[in-house]
Amino acid sequence: MDTILVTGGAGFIGSNFVRYWLREEPGRLVNLDKLTYAGNLDSLADVLDDPRHVFVQGDICDGPMVRQLLEEFRPWAIVNFAAESHVDRSIDGPAEFVQTNVVGTFRLLEAARDYWSGLSADEKERFRFLHVSTDEVYGSLGPTGYFTEETPYAPNSPYSASKAAADHFARAYHHTYGLPVLVTNCSNNYGPYQFPEKLIPLMILNAVEGKPLPVYGDGQNIRDWLYVEDHCRALRLVLKKAKPGSEYNIGGNCERTNLQVVHAICEIVDRLRPDLPHRPCSQLITFVQDRPGHDRRYAIDASKIRRELGWEPQETFETGLERTVRWYLENTTWVERVTSGKYRRERLGLGRLKSEQSVSRD
Repeated sequence: MDTILVTGGAGFIGSNFVRYWLREEPGRLVNLDKLTYAGNLDSLADVLDDPRHVFVQGDICDGPMVRQLLEEFRPWAIVNFAAESHVDRSIDGPAEFVQTNVVGTFRLLEAARDYWSGLSADEKERFRFLHVSTDEVYGSLGPTGYFTEETPYAPNSPYSASKAAADHFARAYHHTYGLPVLVTNCSNNYGPYQFPEKLIPLMILNAVEGKPLPVYGDGQNIRDWLYVEDHCRALRLVLKKAKPGSEYNIGGNCERTNLQVVHAICEIVDRLRPDLPHRPCSQLITFVQDRPGHDRRYAIDASKIRRELGWEPQETFETGLERTVRWYLENTTWVERVTSGKYRRERLGLGRLKSEQSVSRD
């Protein structure tokens, strides 16, 4: 049992976790992803040929397929990133969020419970199911206070409601069936390979191209920002050290208003691209109508994971943002394939990617 199963491993956080895990751990990783719009094999280009990485195109809602994978590869852990994301998309079409985030998590938990029940006593003791969630399940904060692991859930969007339901199912399967579940709730991630509809990559790319930088409302909505590799390090610690049934909030202690984030991006782009004719990029900032139910402030209290597991973020917001802007400026091929849609047209009928070595059970 040197294998883990990662779901949603072609998405933003998932692909960063896959890459990080393969760099830090010697075992095999099976990567299950449906390859919806945000699932991108280009984000895994440097590990697709790694014999320890097995990519499988599939849906976590497909219980029989998941059961087959568990029996074939015998993982000691499941890490569930698979989810529809982005609040705006959930407002436009909530049904897909219920299907993937709620029904899909339920199907995955059912398959994991059946698999776990058939393990030996030692294997049961080692097995873990890590469910990765968001701080948005807690709702909105006022000007003070922080989300803790004891904060009551109060989701305000279809996206956050679907993630809250999934969290509850994960916890219920631990308390009802004894499945060794772990749940983490993270703050806003940023970094390489993030789909360009999200705030930070959208602002970087628009700033470079001289396009408007759309900011919702008055720009004073506050988020706690977490560099994605810091998140991946935290998840590895939770998976390897946390007790079953544990819950951890993971945050970067980097509260910024959206407007502060956009101005910081503009300053970095101005410095790194002095040739841009539309500098300063801050003149491109445009305020647009706020989205419905826009939560005002999120802020994570991550003291529990610091205290119990010794995790600390290594990147400040300034260093992480600098790395992120540089990555987007230096990886124009990835950006062009995402924004043009080429990555979607080339993946149809992909199926399973694996070599004889990657499926060996020796």
